[in-house]
Amino acid sequence: MQRKFVTNLALVLLLNLLIKPFWILGIDRAVQNAVGTEQYGFYYAIFNFSFLLNILLDLGITNFNNKNISQNNHLLSKHFASIVMLRLLLAAIFAVVTIVGGLIIEYTVDMMKMLVAVIFNQILLSFIMYLRSNLAGMHLFKTDSIVSVLDRLIMIVICGVLLLNYSEAGTFQIQWFVYAQTAAYLLTAAITLAIVIDKAKVRRFHWRWPFFVMILKKSYPYAVLVLLMTFYNRIDVVMLERMLPFRVGANEAGIYASAYRLLDAANMIALLFAGLLLPIFSSMIKLKQNVEEIVRLSVSLLVIPAFVVASCCYFYSYELMDLLYSGDHIEESSAVFKILMSCFIPASATYIFGTLLTANGNLKQLNLMASTGMLINIILNLILIPKFSAVGAAISSIITQLFAAGTQIFMVQRAFQFRINVPFITRTILFILACVAVNMYVLNIELFWMYRFMIAAGICFILAFSLRLIHIRNLYRIVKYDEV
Repeated sequence: MQRKFVTNLALVLLLNLLIKPFWILGIDRAVQNAVGTEQYGFYYAIFNFSFLLNILLDLGITNFNNKNISQNNHLLSKHFASIVMLRLLLAAIFAVVTIVGGLIIEYTVDMMKMLVAVIFNQILLSFIMYLRSNLAGMHLFKTDSIVSVLDRLIMIVICGVLLLNYSEAGTFQIQWFVYAQTAAYLLTAAITLAIVIDKAKVRRFHWRWPFFVMILKKSYPYAVLVLLMTFYNRIDVVMLERMLPFRVGANEAGIYASAYRLLDAANMIALLFAGLLLPIFSSMIKLKQNVEEIVRLSVSLLVIPAFVVASCCYFYSYELMDLLYSGDHIEESSAVFKILMSCFIPASATYIFGTLLTANGNLKQLNLMASTGMLINIILNLILIPKFSAVGAAISSIITQLFAAGTQIFMVQRAFQFRINVPFITRTILFILACVAVNMYVLNIELFWMYRFMIAAGICFILAFSLRLIHIRNLYRIVKYDEV
């Protein structure tokens, strides 16, 4: 099982490192530079608002289905056709509720038009995620890996052509960006649907109300968890745009988006990591296998590199923002970026420990944690946004992420009773202190900043290997012999 995890993780990372960073740092960034911070801020606030109620599209079905199909592959052909019909009903409910929500918070006519297009994109994206949960549940990780980058690959082609022809500032329209996503999601959904229908041997789709009720009863704890976590991850930008004066709020949302972009790129890789872990954890728990070793391996592969990336980005925040963006908001974006990139460390821990708790069925505890995190985030935003704008939202985010990660690590320890590995903890603390010291020293070397960044990151990774936090021999044994 560990060998399958590592080999498929390598494939997922390879494909996504080739495609998604180019999308986020190339196309998405270029679109913001082309349309301007304020216009992109309007889109980004609307996009995040649509995400707040995104759970109505799914109600936890995707997470439930991933776990359920990974443990019972034979249920795919029995459940798939009915779940697709249920999701159509949920899509209609989501569209109506989100549009009403937009009217309640007084979106303008132009903003409502964009919201409708974004709603349709959310419906398509959610459907793709459900289809992928079937592929992951059947452990078709290679197919899932390809599908995971297909939509971005199509968007890169469409937006790339548009940006080449409308590269001058003010000539590219933000609506084109939204419509390019629509085309990419439609094509990806059609291809993935054909693959899953073939695997599920589906011949017709039908309504089964008793089945709908049964599925929703089983999946609603997942729905509550996703809703709560979505609120404390996405509400920052919505509150920024709504709480501050007109145009100022959109501009601050754009600054937050520019700072969030690199974190978003890093989180995409971590999210794929979690997507692989959920079915594997579920299968191992069902078979009563010890998950301690794969958890420790996951921490080594995700949390340790996350600290290296976050610490280096902290010390070179201004240079990175200046490299990526044009305009006069570099200083503000840099201040926000320092804080937001630090969120990558606790978020990486959450992707591991939260996934393990989900696979183990600890949803009541997770929901209590998430509801507390949401309240902390909202209260902090109400206090900090009027005083510090985008920086205040970033501070709220890091505090909430630290709370969530710490709580989940505590819950995992209580649920699984892992051995307290004092040598590993000691080496980790030494590693953290050494990374900070290395960055502070290299920062004063008279070299081009990008060389200093790479030198610092390289030394930090060497330290991780030297302290045996990342162990090459164990990785080799897992891939080669499937034993650790």
